[in-house]
Amino acid sequence: MISLHDISVPVFGRYLDRLDALVEKSAAYVGDLGLPEVALLGARLAPDMLPFEAQVRIAARFPLRALRPLVPRLPDLDFPEAISFAELRADIDAVLDALVTLSPSDLNGREGEIVTDRAGLADVALSAARFVAEYALPNMFFHHTTAYAIARWEGVKLGKADFDGWHRY
Repeated sequence: MISLHDISVPVFGRYLDRLDALVEKSAAYVGDLGLPEVALLGARLAPDMLPFEAQVRIAARFPLRALRPLVPRLPDLDFPEAISFAELRADIDAVLDALVTLSPSDLNGREGEIVTDRAGLADVALSAARFVAEYALPNMFFHHTTAYAIARWEGVKLGKADFDGWHRY
């Protein structure tokens, strides 16, 4: 049977690595064109959507948002608005560093514990397994995908392999 640790820590870690690669590639693109970083950091898909930097920050913190209620020793990282690609990458690294401290015993057997959070204006209370599988992972992927879409729209050369690291073309 797949455990709570199995469905969370390795998946979060893998996609944080992919998110870091996306930020790195985006930074290189802006640098190659001689554009100010804010040109991409502040880019949005629509006027009422959050910009690239916020999409990355939110995706980066979802692992802690999901797992800190179960493992309070995880850092409660504050993510101020990032003003550089380097700051975004440092945020991602901080979350990755926290994830590698987790062992299966930190999470396994806690699948039924209730985790609460806010989803916009809604209160969410789900078992830890459902919270991770149905709320946290999809939300991380939403913000990661939106950051990917913004970067792609702005001209960064990205493909499916950049998103998941599995595909090869």
